[in-house]
Formats: sequence, C-alpha cells, structure tokens
Amino acid sequence: MSAEPSSQDDWDPRSPAVLQDQLAAYDEMRGRCPVAHSEYLGWSLFRHADVLQVVQDHETFSNVVSTHLNVPDGMDPPEHTVYRQMVDRYFTDELVDAFEPECRRVVTELLGQLPRDGSPWDVADLSEQVALRTQSAYLGWPERLHEPLRAWTARNRAATLARDRGAMADVAEDFDGYITGLLDERRALGDAAPDDLTTRLLTDQVDGRPLTGAELVSTLRNWTVGELSTIAASVGIVVHLLATRPETQQALRDDPSLIPAAMDEMLRIHPPLVANRRVVTRDVTVGGHDFAPGDRLTVMWASADRDEAVFGDPDELRLDRPPADNLLYGAGIHVCPGAPLARLELRVLTEELLRRTRSIELDTEQQPELAVYPASGFTRLFVRVRRAGRHTA
Repeated sequence: MSAEPSSQDDWDPRSPAVLQDQLAAYDEMRGRCPVAHSEYLGWSLFRHADVLQVVQDHETFSNVVSTHLNVPDGMDPPEHTVYRQMVDRYFTDELVDAFEPECRRVVTELLGQLPRDGSPWDVADLSEQVALRTQSAYLGWPERLHEPLRAWTARNRAATLARDRGAMADVAEDFDGYITGLLDERRALGDAAPDDLTTRLLTDQVDGRPLTGAELVSTLRNWTVGELSTIAASVGIVVHLLATRPETQQALRDDPSLIPAAMDEMLRIHPPLVANRRVVTRDVTVGGHDFAPGDRLTVMWASADRDEAVFGDPDELRLDRPPADNLLYGAGIHVCPGAPLARLELRVLTEELLRRTRSIELDTEQQPELAVYPASGFTRLFVRVRRAGRHTA
C-alpha cells in the first residue's frame, strides 16, 4: 500500500471523541487502521511490531524532527552518540542509588499531607509535587523554581496540543530564562557553587570541549520536560490502578518486592508517554505501507504497549511478562536515559504510600478526568485512604 495521504484523513487526534479517552481511541485505531494519517501527526503507527521496527532503526527513521537544538533526543549518530554518552553519566546506578534517601525524604514529607479523616485526597496535586520536588532535588535546584516550573509545564502542554508555534516559542524562551539564570548563579559562585549535578554539568565536556550555553539549556530542558510530565502522569496512573484493583493493592502491600515489576506493568496498561516523532530518511515499508524520505511518522507508545498481538488482554495486570516487550521506556539507541531514576521515584512512592495506608479507594463523588494529548494520566483524581497503624493518628 502507498503512504500517499488521501483527501480525507483517517482520524483526528484532537477530536473530542479521541481526547475523551485516548487509550480507548488508540485501541480502536489499532484494530481498524493501524497505520493512519492525520494532518496533525502525519502517519501514526499503532501496532507494537511497527513501532518497534521504527525505533530500532535509527538510520531509516531519524530523530531530527525539528530545527531547534534538542540534546540528545533530536539527534542521530554520530552526533547523538557523544551527547548520549555525556547524558548517561548523570543516570548511573551509583548516582540513582545514592539519591534514594533524599527521594524517600521528599516523598515522606508529601505523604504527610494524607487526610486523617477519610476525606477526598487530590492525587493530581501530589503527582505534580512529586515530579517537581524529586526532579529538583536530584538536580540540586532551588525551591523557588517549583511553582514557575509547575506553571510552565501546564503552558507547554497547552501550546503543544494547540500546535501554537508562537506560544511554544514563548514557553521555550521562559524555560531558557529560568535555567540560564540558574546557571549564571552557579558560574558566579565559582568554587562555592553547590556540589550537585547541575554544577557538574557546567564543567562537563563533549568531544573534548565544554558544553555551550545552548547545549546546557537544551539538555536540562529535556530532563525537565520528560521528568515533570511523565512522572506526574505516572503517579496518577499508579494510584488510580491501585484504587481500582484492590487485590493488586493488597498483594503489593503484603509483598513490596513485587512493586518494581508491578510499576512497569501498570504503566504498560496505561502508558504515561503518548507518542514520539520520527522522519523517514529512505524508501521503506512499515505495516504494509510504503514511505518515502521526508514522511513524518508518529510512534504511538500508548497503543503499542497495549497491542493484543503481544500482550493478549491489554488490561490484564501480569508480573511475568517478558520485560523486553514493554516499551514503557522506549527501545533502541533512544531508550530513556532517566529510566533508573523514574523507577526509583515510583518504587519509593508506592512503598511509602502502601506502608501508610490500609486501603485506597476512588472517591465516588468526584469522577476522575483523563488528561488529553500530549499528556497522559489524569487531570483530576480524588481518592479516599484509610491510614495504617501509627499513621492513623
């Protein structure tokens, strides 16, 4: 089949029907039209096999999808290789393991806000706070940036959905201002600058030279955008699935060693990252469709990880699935470098939440509201908890 778009698109990713329930819409598209064209996303790929073909072949499917500097996500080898080697140095097992006590301190402090009287608890607020405060703590950022970054994340999401290039440029400029100011402070402090990852990045190198200002800002923007959006979405998704699956909730409370595998499986069922883009570099066939250089593709993670051909019932929570099938953190050379940190944050949050509660249930008086593209998770989620043991008082 040719990949020439028809006069009428196959679907509209921003239609009310799709935005009302993205996962249901993607499930339907995967069965009805697994390679679908829209003006907004180009060619969307919904099947696991097709997505895997694309993300594992960086020579045919380029990550250079924008003219803006994007370190290292928007790069191809050999450029990507040297920058990725630099980024990976900030997410080693040693660094992430050393961060666990501080991560647990932040999470414990936030969970101190759990209601003591069984009143509704706003999980969406917790989700954003966990993402902001753990990310800031990991990088050594000051508390004064929390609220500006929280507002910035919301503005960035709205501008992306609207594809308002002017608004997107303004949002990017605002972020650059926050980070440039922070880096200037560190430079001015010299040897008195805090000994943290942000200061370390200032002195790092690629190809034997220091990072430029633009490269520093782009690197930190990628870490921040990815962390704030996906961790916030992940927290809401995990709490929702715990609240709606009491048997799983109790199993994890009884045996916390199951939590890491359960986190990956929960976020396969309801993926926190919806999609990524690629550009075709040479003639190729994907999913029975022929593509030419320059064609825009969107890999739909939120559909691929629910593909019945790989996972059977996509809503069945199983802890014995082959880890390689789960595309939660991507695949190929662009697999998420921050995956160890994300797994730590979600494990610690879930351990502490279950340790402090006897039960977590949805609040029946306030219905959850799903997030819309490009976000995932929930914009509104209230639960009721019963505290456990000494945390009851």
